[in-house]
Amino acid sequence: MRTTRLCSALSGLGLATVLAACGGATPGADGAGGTAAAVAAADISAEHNEADVTFAQGMIPHHEQAVDMSDMALAAAEDPAVLALAEEISAAQGPEIETMRGMLDAWGAEQPADHGDHAGMDMDGMAGMMSAEDMAALGDAEGPPFDEMWLTMMVEHHEGAVDMARTQLDEGANPEALALAEEIISTQEAEIALMQDLLGG
Repeated sequence: MRTTRLCSALSGLGLATVLAACGGATPGADGAGGTAAAVAAADISAEHNEADVTFAQGMIPHHEQAVDMSDMALAAAEDPAVLALAEEISAAQGPEIETMRGMLDAWGAEQPADHGDHAGMDMDGMAGMMSAEDMAALGDAEGPPFDEMWLTMMVEHHEGAVDMARTQLDEGANPEALALAEEIISTQEAEIALMQDLLGG
């Protein structure tokens, strides 16, 4: 079954990568869960450049759409592996959104448009973003066709995020934004591999 394959794949990746693939959750010193990228606003360095601002302003709506897609999966997916992955994506990317909003505040930079203003929109061709038509088609699907469409779309969505994160590593300056970009690449590349495995089954 797909769930068995997912668990086997996770086990084969090793504990550290498993935690990353399951949303980047790592226990804190007090035992509470959290992401390695979750940084308090007071701890965000003032050092930044335009690439850092562009990264945060773009990745926030990108993550918000992934959370929207995950919420759709939690309501419509049938495959337990898809449901589990949707939960992990939502749990990881929600805190990362707040971290990036904190970065923009720390730098005195403008926040991106409110979530309701860009959800389901193309966002000027931003890498991996689904169009309003894509999101509507996903919303109309159900059962196994939904699961396959969601996995296919989320692979493309993750690949776009990885491309954006690689640009940040090449051009950014802020240490916290660079660390977040590295975590996005690590986590989402692992999730891409898992989703491609599910699609291949």
